[in-house]
Amino acid sequence: MKTTLDFLEPLFIIPEKTKAGYSFADIPIKVTFNDSNVVFYGVPLDITTSFGKGTSRGPEAIRLTSARQIETFILDEKIDIYERAKIYDLGDLRIPLKNRKRRNEDHIIRSLEYLNKTIPVITDRLVRSNKLPVIMGGEQTVTYYSLRQLSKLKPIVIHFDAHRDMKPEYNGMKMCHTTPFYHLMKEGYIPGVNIIQIGIRQTDKHENKIAEENGVVTFDAWEIHRDIDNVSNYLRSATLNKNIYISFDIDVYDLPYVPCTGTPEPFGLNPFEILKIIKSLDKSSKLVGMDIVEVGLKNIDYREGTLATQTLFRILSHTCNTH
Repeated sequence: MKTTLDFLEPLFIIPEKTKAGYSFADIPIKVTFNDSNVVFYGVPLDITTSFGKGTSRGPEAIRLTSARQIETFILDEKIDIYERAKIYDLGDLRIPLKNRKRRNEDHIIRSLEYLNKTIPVITDRLVRSNKLPVIMGGEQTVTYYSLRQLSKLKPIVIHFDAHRDMKPEYNGMKMCHTTPFYHLMKEGYIPGVNIIQIGIRQTDKHENKIAEENGVVTFDAWEIHRDIDNVSNYLRSATLNKNIYISFDIDVYDLPYVPCTGTPEPFGLNPFEILKIIKSLDKSSKLVGMDIVEVGLKNIDYREGTLATQTLFRILSHTCNTH
């Protein structure tokens, strides 16, 4: 009889054969798939990005910095990450045609159709095996496929981002990195009142109206700078005894912190603000899924990979109701 791992492994390039050459954090205590409760995998997608490129190297940046530069001891928590989370890294999802230089319409459609078939199945298999699925992106488009499957758990979605990603379409594309949350709402998977957007500071008038009409809760960057305690208090109450999903776009951080991401924006948040917000999620909540997206790697600049890793460590160390 095929096990879950037997089913999943052929879909992935194992971590040691990815460009990074390491699994996430290269944790000294090796964890088998069966013993794990948190499963990482990379989706190196960069096909609908509309400005700066490079998201396909996000998993590489995160794995390499987490394995070579960053120790697994979390100083502010006084614990090792593996004391809270037993992490297993499946590797990078094999995406047909993703390396083709000419990204024509047929290429985009075929790649997205493949993700549409595979990510929900992967998510379902992991959840049925009592594993927390964590996606390392890759562009924000991947959030749609992950959250669509997890919507049956009725999670409160905490979306960290500089942008709303609620456009009905962009550059003629219905599904792309700027549209996932619109389609999750429109198709009835996630009601707007269950989405909390953190750090927003760039949108258009129509997109902003869509968010308001659907009851999306928004804490823009200016409000967070003015009164972060109000944000923390709201999140603590809103996540009490709730399932939560965290979608974390690295560009929620202010422009100087993210030199490689494709659409950096000024007036963003700093790491201490992000940490305070993460720690305000109520301990009674249960993290049911997560993605960290839009991480880039350019000119041997590993600052984003480092920041992404430290963010992942803090989220997992705080939310681990995953045991």
